Amino acid sequence: MHDEKKQSPPEVPIEIYPNQLSSDALNGIIENFILREGTDYGVVEVALDQKKSQILKQISRGDVKIVFDQSTETVSLLTTIDFIKLQKKADSV
Repeated sequence: MHDEKKQSPPEVPIEIYPNQLSSDALNGIIENFILREGTDYGVVEVALDQKKSQILKQISRGDVKIVFDQSTETVSLLTTIDFIKLQKKADSV
C-alpha cells in the first residue's frame, strides 16, 4: 500500500493595511524593500525619497500590498497580482 503524506496548503501571507502601521514602521518597510531589492529605475538615478514616494503611491492605489509571511516571520511588499496568485494557489491545494 502506498503511504501518501498529506501536504498542508501553502500559507498565504497576511495582508497588513497601511493604517495599521505607524508612519515610521511603514517608512522602514518601504526603505528595507528598496534597499534589499536593489531597485533599479533605469539610466537615470532616482533618489531614495522619490523611490519611497513611488512605492507609497502604489500602496495607496492598491497596486502593492504589505504582507506578513508567517513561515519566515518577515514583512515585505507584493504586487496585488502576485498576492492574488498566492491566494488562488493556496485555495487549489
